[in-house]
Amino acid sequence: MELKRVAITGVGTVNPLGNTVDEFWKNLVNGVSGAGPITKFDPTNHKTQFACEIKDFDAEKYMERKEIRKHDLYTQYAFASSQQALENSGLNLDQIDHDRVGVIWGAGIGGLETFFEESRQFKDEMPRFSPFFIPKMIANIAGGLISMKYGFRGPNFTAVSACASASHAMIEAFNLIRLGKADIMVTGGSEAGINQAGIAGFNSMRALSTRNDDPKTASRPFDLDRDGFVMGEGSAAFIFEEYESAVKRGATIYAEMGGGGMSADAHHITAPDPEGRGANLVMKWAIEDAGLKPEDIDYINVHGTATPLGDIAEPKAIIKTFGEHAYKLSISSTKSMTGHLLGAAGAVEGLASILAIRDNVVPPTINHFTDDPEIDNRLDLTFNVAKEREINVALSNTFGFGGHNATLVFKKH
Repeated sequence: MELKRVAITGVGTVNPLGNTVDEFWKNLVNGVSGAGPITKFDPTNHKTQFACEIKDFDAEKYMERKEIRKHDLYTQYAFASSQQALENSGLNLDQIDHDRVGVIWGAGIGGLETFFEESRQFKDEMPRFSPFFIPKMIANIAGGLISMKYGFRGPNFTAVSACASASHAMIEAFNLIRLGKADIMVTGGSEAGINQAGIAGFNSMRALSTRNDDPKTASRPFDLDRDGFVMGEGSAAFIFEEYESAVKRGATIYAEMGGGGMSADAHHITAPDPEGRGANLVMKWAIEDAGLKPEDIDYINVHGTATPLGDIAEPKAIIKTFGEHAYKLSISSTKSMTGHLLGAAGAVEGLASILAIRDNVVPPTINHFTDDPEIDNRLDLTFNVAKEREINVALSNTFGFGGHNATLVFKKH
């Protein structure tokens, strides 16, 4: 069976660096940190009192005011980014077959804020829950609501694999088109974990940075003094389209989705395999799936969370996967600026990879002060300043709790 090519013809995002794609990219290339003191609740009693929050988000741009209260923030973010992506694609929704358009979304947690607030108000004697409690909370609802908004009746489900969720969603959307089971897919991911439960839960695991005196430099991937990740929030969405159809209608093609890989660490519930075996497999399989060789890759947007173990395992996996070519690659962790968007990380970092290809610019890994002797200093981790170079193929890595690994391959059109 001849597989179809898949074009990326629309993009949209709301995240800590901007509420549009252009704003996000400008800040990313300029090395702007999205971190600051938490404003969504009083964080005084929490070990971590800062995060990468979205600024000035206006849900009324994307849904009616009376509808907003029915939807958790993670769904509101999904509505925003998907509407942007559809508008950006230039698709005429009156001229497409809605039976051949699907939505596959990614969310690691879903409505955590909804669950926390409803449970907090629970009274043993007279339990009172909102009738919207369950549909607001469940992780699949954002994808379902996007399909309802636009009448898309094609394949529809949500991938839930912790921090790899959006990447898994994008791989499945890609596969459906190249197998001929859909013509157009809306895909991406969203997350809204900056709330008391989210911060307290990750604090109890000692996963978050506690650098409260200097939030903007707290996310320090690959730095010797890294002390955990910084929570982020937001969403990114893409329009995947069968290539020939996109060309025929004269669509702007940002890049082609070339392939995807999936693997498991089979090691620990939260810690990565120390030798990066699962990460090595997922990159290897993604490159093979795209019909490429390791030396074809120019840039890797790494998982790079600024956790002590993960930032050692991933570079080991890169060296194992690429051999000497590893030292010719450009590598960066954009989580140093956006924070870690959990289930939406793969979408926002996938967007960064696509824009890097478009503009031949490698966004930086900011907040690097001290080399870690356990990380091979011959790797080009693009510390602190963006770099111009030709980028024809980029990988985007996401690794989730539970040992879930996913790698996306994007190719210049």
